[in-house]
Parts: sequence; structure tokens; C-alpha cells
Amino acid sequence: MAEDSTTQSAGAIEMPAPSVRMLLLLSLPALAIGIVSAFVLWLLERISAVLQDGLWTALPHSIGLASNNPWWMLAVLTFTGFAVGLVVWLVPGHGGPDTATTGLASPPPRPGTLPSIAVVVMLGLAGGVSLGPENPIIAINSALAVAAFSRIATKIPAQLVMLLAISATIGALFGTPVAAALVLTGTVAAVKGGGSLWDRLFLPVAAAAAGAVTMHLLGGQTIAFHLPPLGAPQPIDFLTGAIVAAFSACVGIAAAFLFPYLHAGFHALRHPLAITTLGGLVLGLLAIVGGPLTLFKGLEQTGELLTHPDSYSAGTLAALAGVKIVALLVAASAGFRGGRVFPVVFIGVAIGLFAHAVIPGMPLGLAVACGGLGIVMVETRDGWMALFLGIALTGDLTLLPILCVITLPTWLLVTKAPPFEIESDGGLDKRFHTGPAGGPRRNPSTI
Repeated sequence: MAEDSTTQSAGAIEMPAPSVRMLLLLSLPALAIGIVSAFVLWLLERISAVLQDGLWTALPHSIGLASNNPWWMLAVLTFTGFAVGLVVWLVPGHGGPDTATTGLASPPPRPGTLPSIAVVVMLGLAGGVSLGPENPIIAINSALAVAAFSRIATKIPAQLVMLLAISATIGALFGTPVAAALVLTGTVAAVKGGGSLWDRLFLPVAAAAAGAVTMHLLGGQTIAFHLPPLGAPQPIDFLTGAIVAAFSACVGIAAAFLFPYLHAGFHALRHPLAITTLGGLVLGLLAIVGGPLTLFKGLEQTGELLTHPDSYSAGTLAALAGVKIVALLVAASAGFRGGRVFPVVFIGVAIGLFAHAVIPGMPLGLAVACGGLGIVMVETRDGWMALFLGIALTGDLTLLPILCVITLPTWLLVTKAPPFEIESDGGLDKRFHTGPAGGPRRNPSTI
């Protein structure tokens, strides 16, 4: 069974069993990392929002076009691909590692790459690329924290600093420290040195809480929706929920199977400008087919689906999910930098709403939660994250017992499936090389 890469990346931390004094002393740096990490995420998203408004509202309106004009969507996404390609080709740092080859807890990049990473991520977010900020912003915050503490607090292990930055950024991204605590449970359980699990979780949760609270105070977006509560589950709900979760997982497994082949196909072009420009062109054509809802990272679009769940036919929902998953694969394969969790959440919600439309009497919240649970589990390889997002998408804690049951068969389906991540070969600065011509390769672990 593939081991969680979060554990693999950070699991080598060695520290003595933490005392109360140690936890109190390290709480201050943990809180500081949380606040700074949230601010960096907020700043990156604010700049991206300004660029997005210019590209999709001010500029088209100034020339008499609607932002959803098919030719405008094609032009903006193609231009975005060209601009990202220029940065990855010419700017020092080259946009950092290809995020198709990284998970949420990959080792931090060199500090010199951070400006180029920030630029390509903001271009992608503003230009409508179907990727979220999670992988790159975690990389940026981890690198900044490690670099800073290597100068001001050399006795704190760099691996612990990285773990705190990851926790803080996950807390800021999802608006709650719970997500970080769940994701990092396996990591801290592997820490050598003794002490209880919650002794080891104390500092990551403190960093995540500081990140989440700071993001709330700054007015950042979070995953928090509310659907009608399920109430007492019926026996049929276990069956229909398991079917929807399994179907969603199978969609994710199919995408994970195709991912390395599409990645190898784009990277056969070899030149960064050609790869990302072609990727942008394809994303533009997909936007024409799927419409504006299939653009961007997917958080606002997920909210729109859940706000008006009865406004979309089953056929429309199936088309939205299909176009979005192809757009995600293209964006991740064509050299754009970004995370896959937020787009996958949109896909899962569309699948859940589709199930609600075609299965008579299936509760809306259950359908949405199971649709999100299945495909998120494939992407993250983490049952805790899948459960967390299932609840966050609905705001219904009464779903937790039934989701815990549904998680078990879904995990058996997912555990031997191909990972949603490409193995990096380390060649050509990891930029545009997919390895030998013998075919795509897979990373044996994902987050």
C-alpha cells in the first residue's frame, strides 16, 4: 500500500518527548509561523484577485466584450499559458518544481525560486487555470520559515519548522486547524522520541489555528458551506452513499491513470513556452465547452453550485464535472503551478449533485458529501481529509457516522489505485522533462 507522502517527507523528525516548558516556549514561533503563513497566502490571493478583475472584468468591458465571451476566454487562457511559459523559461527559479510531481508536504524549494513560484501561481489563479494555490503556497511558506529560522533560531530543527509551516498554511487554506490536525496525524505519529500523540500535535495545531484565525481576520475565503441536515440516516442511505462515493472514486482513479500519459504528452514538446502555451490554448477550448463555472481553482464555483443546487440538470452537472476534470489534468500536465485539491472538490460536488438528481430520494447533503469524499480520497490518499471535506461541504455533523462507514469500502477501492502524482526524474531542473521515452512514471507516494 502506498504510504502517505506527508509521513515520508516529514516523518524523519527526531525530538525528545516534549515537556510542558518546551511546548510553551515553541508556541510563540508556532503562532508566528501561523500568522505569517496566512498573511502570505492572503497577499498572494489578493494580488491574484486584482489581476483577475483586470483580465476578466475591466479589460473585456473596456472593449465592449462580456467576460464569458468564448473568444475572450480562449484568448485569456492562451495568453496566461504564454506568460507562465515565459516565466518558467526565462526568470531565475523557473517557477520552482513542476507541481505535478509534488504533494502538500514536499520538501521546500530553494529560496531563490520563490519569486518565480509566486509569479506563476498568481498568473494561473488570475488567468482562470483549473488549479488551486495549495501546493505552491505551502512550498513558499515552508521555504520562508526554514530560511528565517535557520538564522534566528538555529536550535529548532528545520524539519519541525517545515511541519509548522505546512500546518499553518493548511489551516489558513481551509479556515480551520482541524484540517491540519487530521492531515498531519500520520506524520506526527511517526516522530521518534516518545510522548503522546497530542503532545506532538500541539505545535502544528497551534500554528494551524494561528493561520486559520489570521485568514478569517483578513477576510480570506474558506471551505464552509451549509446544506439541509440529514437527520437520522435510513438503511438505504448507506447503500446509495457508498455507491456515490465509489463512483466518485472511480472517476478520480481514471483521471489518476491518465495523468502521467497526458503529462508525458505535453512534456514531449520539451520547450516550456510551447508546453504552457499549448496547455493554455486547450484550457481555453475547454472553457468554451464548459463555460465560466469550469474556470479557476473552483472554490467560488463550488459555492455557486451549492447555493443553487436545483438550477442545474443532471446532464449539465455531468458535463461540468467532465470538463473540469479534463481541465485539471491539462493544467497539471502542461507546466502550470498549482494544487489539485480545490478543483477536485468542485468535481466531487458536481458528481454529488448529479447523484442527487438521478437517484430518487437521495438527501442532498449526503450526495454532496459522498461525491466529494470519493474523489478527494483518490487525490489526497487520506481518509481524514476526505471525511473533513465531506463535512465542510455540507456543514452537517450528523453525516459523520454514516461517512465513517462509507469511508471504509471507499478506502479499499482507492488504496491500490495509481497515485495522483507524477514521479520527478530530477533532470533539466525538474522543469520540462518527463524522463526516458519508455513512458510516464509514477511517484510511489502522494499526500
